[in-house]
Amino acid sequence: MLFDTTQLALERAIGGAAQRQQALAANLANANTPGYQRVDVDFHSTLRSAMASGERATVEHTTFAAQRDGAAVTRADGNSVDAESESAKMAANALEQQAAVQVAATRIAILKSAMGVS
Repeated sequence: MLFDTTQLALERAIGGAAQRQQALAANLANANTPGYQRVDVDFHSTLRSAMASGERATVEHTTFAAQRDGAAVTRADGNSVDAESESAKMAANALEQQAAVQVAATRIAILKSAMGVS
């Protein structure tokens, strides 16, 4: 096994952030659709639980799912999307994903350097 649990967790975080970005984009796309209920992907707590198990296989096989946000305020038309809030969440999520990608890439570069590979 070439990669440790931390590297696997970084990869899962990158994937979770990508899924969350898709969910947030769908929310924005449906901001004016009557009855649409916002969804989100809470990959943070799912990944945190997988990491707490200490099992490599648990982290490696962690999956994330979009879920309806029952706490979101619903407008008179039944829609629960706040476009400004979604845009802010998308920006924060994109930064988080970018940071995880940079950390993962740096870890791989260190590993390649230690192996004497360019």
